[in-house]
Amino acid sequence: MSDISIHDRMGQANTPVAPLCLLVHPSAQAMGEKVNSWIREFRKDDNNEYKDEPMYIGYYKDDYRTELSSIRFETGEGRVVLMDSVRGKDVYILVDITNYSITYEMNGFTNHMSPDDHFQDLKRVISAVNGTAHRINVIMPFLYEGRQHHRNKRESMDAAIMYKELCDLGIKNFITFDAHDPRIQNADPLVDFSNFSSPYQFLRTLIHNEKDLTVDKDHIVVIAPDEGALDRSVYFANVIGADTGMFYKRRDYSKIVGGKNPIVAHEFLGTDLNGKDAIIIDDMVSSGGSILDTSRQLKLNMHAKRVFLCTTFGLFTDGLAPFDEAYEKGYFDRLVTTNLTYLPEELLQREWYAQADMSKYMATIIDFINHDSGITNMSTSNEKIHNILKKMNLNQQTVAEERQLDMTEF
Repeated sequence: MSDISIHDRMGQANTPVAPLCLLVHPSAQAMGEKVNSWIREFRKDDNNEYKDEPMYIGYYKDDYRTELSSIRFETGEGRVVLMDSVRGKDVYILVDITNYSITYEMNGFTNHMSPDDHFQDLKRVISAVNGTAHRINVIMPFLYEGRQHHRNKRESMDAAIMYKELCDLGIKNFITFDAHDPRIQNADPLVDFSNFSSPYQFLRTLIHNEKDLTVDKDHIVVIAPDEGALDRSVYFANVIGADTGMFYKRRDYSKIVGGKNPIVAHEFLGTDLNGKDAIIIDDMVSSGGSILDTSRQLKLNMHAKRVFLCTTFGLFTDGLAPFDEAYEKGYFDRLVTTNLTYLPEELLQREWYAQADMSKYMATIIDFINHDSGITNMSTSNEKIHNILKKMNLNQQTVAEERQLDMTEF
C-alpha cells in the first residue's frame, strides 16, 4: 500500500463522511502525533480534482487534532474538557489503557493511572463529544479487559460489558489490534468492530534488523507459545511458507496464583528445530515468564539457531531485568513489539529490542474509514508480505552474485 492519497489508492474520489477530528487522550500522545503526521502526509499532495468543492472544507490541515484536557480532582474524581468544538466532525478517540506512566494526586498520594482510570476517561471523552459529533469512533489498541472475555463459573464478563457500554454511549466504530477474543463484538453486533493484526510489521522489522535472515521452510519455524496463539502463528507461517510448532501449557488447576492457574511445564508439538531460526508469535508479553521459558527450551533443548520473539503488546509488568538476564544467557536473540502501547524509555535503549512502528498503519485505517472505504485489503497482509519477501530474496540474490564476482577476481 503506497503513501499517496486515498483518491489514488482507491482509484476514485471518495467523499469524506465528515471533517476528520482526532481526539488523543494523554495516554496516547506519542502515537497520536505520529498518526496526525501521516494523515497530513497522505493528503498533502492529493491529486483530488474535487478539492475545492464544499464537501472538502477542512480536509487539508496541518493538524487534525482537537485538544482535550483530562482533569483529576484531589478526591480522585475526574473531568474531561474539549478545547474546541467538534460539531459535525468524524471523531476518532485514541486511548492507551495500559499507559501507567501518567500520575495524579489523590488525598496526598501519587497514583499511577490504571486501565480502569483510562477507561473512565474514555467514557468522559465520549460524553463530552456525544450529541454534537457526526460520528464517534474509538481506537483502543489494547482491548480493555480482553482476557476476561468469557464466563466459566461465577465471574465477571468485563470485556463484553465494556464493549456494550461504549456502544450504548453512541460509538459507531470500534478499532482494536490483536484482540484476545474478538467475539465480544457479539455483545452489540450493530456497531462495527474492527480487529487488526501486525504480521507484516513484524516481518519488516525482523528483515531490517537481521540482515542474514532467510525466510523459507528450510530455515524458519513459526512457534505458537500456547493454544491461544496458534491461529495467528499458523497464518503467519502459511504466508511466509514456513513450518509451524506449538507449545502446550500444562497447568496446575488445583490452585490459583496471581489470578490464574500456574504453569507446570511447556510441552512442544512440532518439527525438528535443530539449526533453524524460530519466530515466536504472540499477542502480548506481560511478565515474560512464559515466553522466556519457551525460548529457553527452544535454544537449550531443541537447539534452535536463533530465537526471535514477536509480540503485539509489550507490557513488561515485572520490568526488564528478566529479559536482560535471558538475553545474556542466549535464550533469545531479538524481541520485537509494536508501539501501540506505552513503552518505557529504557526499553528503547536495549540492544535486544526492536520496535515495529504501527503509526502509518493506524493512520491509513483512519483515512479509509473517514471515507467509508473498504478495509478488507488492509486487514489481510498477504500481498504486502509476499512483496517484501520477493524484494528481500532479490536483494539477497544480488548480494550473492556480487560476492561471487568478487571471488573470481582472486
